[in-house]
Amino acid sequence: MKGIKPICDLTMIDPFGRSISYLRVSVTDRCDFRCVYCMSEDMAFLPKAEILTLEELDRIASVFIRLGVKKLRLTGGEPLVRRNVMHLFRALGRHLRTGALDELTLTTNGSQLARYAHELKDAGVKRVNVSLDTLDADKFAAITRWGRLHQVLAGIEAAKQAGLQVKLNAVALKGVNDDEFDRLIAWCGEEGFDLTLIEVMPLGEVGSGTRVDQYLPLSMVRSRLRKSWTLDESDYRTGGPAHYYTVRETGRRLGLITPMTHNFCESCNRVRLTCTGTLYMCLGQEDAADLRAPLRASESDAPVEAAIRNAIDRKPKGHDFIIDRRHDRPSVSRHMSVTGG
Repeated sequence: MKGIKPICDLTMIDPFGRSISYLRVSVTDRCDFRCVYCMSEDMAFLPKAEILTLEELDRIASVFIRLGVKKLRLTGGEPLVRRNVMHLFRALGRHLRTGALDELTLTTNGSQLARYAHELKDAGVKRVNVSLDTLDADKFAAITRWGRLHQVLAGIEAAKQAGLQVKLNAVALKGVNDDEFDRLIAWCGEEGFDLTLIEVMPLGEVGSGTRVDQYLPLSMVRSRLRKSWTLDESDYRTGGPAHYYTVRETGRRLGLITPMTHNFCESCNRVRLTCTGTLYMCLGQEDAADLRAPLRASESDAPVEAAIRNAIDRKPKGHDFIIDRRHDRPSVSRHMSVTGG
């Protein structure tokens, strides 16, 4: 990497003593779905000039890796709709081979997995998170607005055949898919997948409907599931915010991500980089740092490193997410697709 001088401290510690070792990078704000909890149907996307090139994304990510990031997740939007995105996966894979990076992975809606599963495996990706909120084709079309369930299921099967570990992410939507969690758990058991349920988060305007209408506390879901399944506490961790249980009947893991009912901020080791080079130190706060300007201002990576360290010094203790009838507006104006899912 150009311009980085040897330094003694190769870790990033925030003001609350948390070591920042996990970077999520949104490679694009674009997506081929319009999920009702994530985006409005008439999204306006960023102009190309504002988007970092794949080479710039590689350069910034490599600085983070030098500063102690051990887990790197590429997200979107939908990361696999970005043109030539496999070039970035292959470039970042070099850090796996040197041992500087422990894991390179991605979160995807699965629409392009049938095309890219084997290339991802060859690049060093070992597991993928696939967003799948329902196994009902009509309901899937309604939730995603533009998606087709059979295409995603084909992508999941391709990932499985390629030797990738698959974890499914399902957003819990009140009155929409809350009658399907038993079916999802059983299906994941049959297919050999883990499953994570996620509470709706108040990010960005999503068009018709409200967050209160969508919001389903996972504390209630867990109580319901325990009537059908034996959920054993697990100390399994992936570096993310999920709390895991082992479903005794299937042997698979069930994760719960509960930003609303149980704040997971005390152990947060994550920061998020958008496709424009904006670094968010917290998903639920607006404070951010511009890394694109120092990146493009110098061939040396020293200014980027300094900007990153300054940003980590401002990482807040936690988010301020609220969903209730008095606060039925986004806590944060930007959409999840902009920040990186």
